[in-house]
Amino acid sequence: MKNKNKLTLAVITVSDKGYIGQREDRSGKYIVGFFKEKGWEVVDYCIVPDEKEAIQSKIIEICDSNKANLILTTGGTGFSPRDVTPEATKELLDKEASGFSELIRIEGQKKTPRAILSRGVSGIRKSTLIINLPGSIKGVKDSLDVIYQPLPHGIGILTGKEKECGDEDILHNSK
Repeated sequence: MKNKNKLTLAVITVSDKGYIGQREDRSGKYIVGFFKEKGWEVVDYCIVPDEKEAIQSKIIEICDSNKANLILTTGGTGFSPRDVTPEATKELLDKEASGFSELIRIEGQKKTPRAILSRGVSGIRKSTLIINLPGSIKGVKDSLDVIYQPLPHGIGILTGKEKECGDEDILHNSK
């Protein structure tokens, strides 16, 4: 069960080679360090193979036990036949939150024409936000740079700790 006063994160690296120890997981470790530096509690970190059932099983475990406010996956979002992270994620969502994935691709496209090849999705299951990030360390760094700022507020709304964005606008305009 997550700490009610702290923002909590789970990181799922999707990589066949990482899962069997043939490749170091640089992107997942980077995500963990990035969020720890910002004061988040990392409640889970794992590497799963590029298999839909393995990805879904881990997402369900985290969301349905209310273990984390945010799940970031890294890897499995490209065009390879084994890249199934978006499909695995999408089937489990209660709601889409596509703005995160759209922004990752739009801003990424400014740095490399290959950013558009990322098929990552974002959405909500129960009270957990799930965002698929690319598998490359550069893709992860660039993605976190553009999506981090709204994350705490969005999670605050999702968990009922903060007012809706529209409610704040009404309050600010009435002063």
